[in-house]
Amino acid sequence: MIIVLKSGVSQREVMEFSEWIEKNNNNIKVNAWYGEHSTVLGLLGDTESVDIEAIAAQRIVESVKRIQEPYKKANRKFHPDDTVIDLGGGSVIGGGCLALIAGPCSVESEEQITSVAVDVKEAGAAFLRGGAFKPRTSPYSFQGLRASGLELLRQARAKTGLPIVTEIMSPNHLVLFEDVDIIQVGARNMQNFELLKELGKVDKPILLKRGLANTIEELLMSAEYIMAAGNERVILCERGIRTFETMTRNTLDISAIPLLKSLSHLPVVVDPSHASGMSSLVEPLALAAVAAGADGLIIEVHNDPPHALSDGAQSITPEQFKKLSARIKEIAPMFGKNVTTREQAVNKQ
Repeated sequence: MIIVLKSGVSQREVMEFSEWIEKNNNNIKVNAWYGEHSTVLGLLGDTESVDIEAIAAQRIVESVKRIQEPYKKANRKFHPDDTVIDLGGGSVIGGGCLALIAGPCSVESEEQITSVAVDVKEAGAAFLRGGAFKPRTSPYSFQGLRASGLELLRQARAKTGLPIVTEIMSPNHLVLFEDVDIIQVGARNMQNFELLKELGKVDKPILLKRGLANTIEELLMSAEYIMAAGNERVILCERGIRTFETMTRNTLDISAIPLLKSLSHLPVVVDPSHASGMSSLVEPLALAAVAAGADGLIIEVHNDPPHALSDGAQSITPEQFKKLSARIKEIAPMFGKNVTTREQAVNKQ
């Protein structure tokens, strides 16, 4: 249920009204959103027994309406303004800022991750991605350097200043991720609800990837798990879904981008690397994602793709990323986006 209050209502009146609603309705929690022109209250819980007429009769109430969607905190109706993830220094996702997140699928060595980090930063990346814990289909494939990989990511961050984005696979690993800037939830764990609830207690952004066979509503409900537990800094990621097509690794659902933007206030990032599994398709899919309204791109970049320990076929080289980044910066303003780099942020200071 959403309650829109009249303009000019004080925060004290909002607090007293919210307390009155919670007191008279068991198991209802009220969230307040203060906009520039109005204040919106979102009622969370079982609102079937809430007396709409009694609420609408209150002096400070402009309108009341029920919403049908099961996701509340992720719903744009509760939060009309876009959520912006800002880690400072030009590393921003949302709010008109198009973030480039780049790096190798797997961290393989200090030389490899540091070299790629330096290259992607120079090309315009605002975040460094890299896998330390790798979920693989085959138990015999390279599983990542694990804790050692996280340490190498931290070293690369120290050298470049780029915030790091890396995937977590188990709540038991949270202690190792205390110094990670953005925690990624991979497609295979999108509905690992125990993990999502634990991430809801973490004070850092969560990049949530859509499962390869999950609906958009299921993605939003997974985001709701994180937000309901207390962490509202969630980034949605469209990374392609499994269809009957076999020519590509997955099928990029371009329609998911504007649809998610209309349904939710959370920023939407696109992964063109996993979406196709082919390095030759990364550029056209990335450009299409920008045109569709994406708030960021997460791209796999490797200094030697043919010898990569993981997903070399879908990785582009630093030189290719440099050219792609230049094209993105050229077209992004046409779609209301601005690619802000860390170098630009430093120069403005």
